[in-house]
Amino acid sequence: MPQSVAPIPFWFDFASGYAYFAALEMEAFEARIGRPVQWRPFLLGTAFKVTGVRGLSSTPMKKDYAWRDWARIARKTGVDFQLPAHHPSVALAATRVFYVLEERDAAVARTFAKAVFKAYFTQGIDSGNMEHVVRVADGLGLAGAALAEAAIEPRIKDKVRLFSEEAVASGVFGSPFFFVDGEPFWGWDRLPMMEEWIRTGGW
Repeated sequence: MPQSVAPIPFWFDFASGYAYFAALEMEAFEARIGRPVQWRPFLLGTAFKVTGVRGLSSTPMKKDYAWRDWARIARKTGVDFQLPAHHPSVALAATRVFYVLEERDAAVARTFAKAVFKAYFTQGIDSGNMEHVVRVADGLGLAGAALAEAAIEPRIKDKVRLFSEEAVASGVFGSPFFFVDGEPFWGWDRLPMMEEWIRTGGW
């Protein structure tokens, strides 16, 4: 049976520390597995409403552990990391701009997403603040002001809402979240397992 080449959805929230580390690995991961990865930012708050839980950074004890774990991962991997004072942001602005860009060029949208992650977790920008997002876009040579205008079009607003609802309907409850031909994998630390699953055909 030929190996599947269907895209692997990469569901993430721009304010997710674990998604940041996953995003930094996606290009190399994609090359190793020989399959495309489809970037899918969504609003994690949509899942929280359904599951009745709060985010790691809004939950006592879990918050302290997550912040310590992110710093530990950054040291281990040699990745720049500085949690913003305003964390966690509701990254509606960045998510909308991503989908504006994706309609034009998916590769550019991914480059923008990585830039937003880096700016949020190393420079302290607010991914929910359109002015901050525009600066990130401008830094990539994109027309930030025009993107901001496009991002408030009803069509884009609906797209973000529908994708967030689709994520939850698919069983997404955290960030990052992946599906390999319907098999769910939650978390940055599941990347090695997911790679083995793809290589072996699962178990």
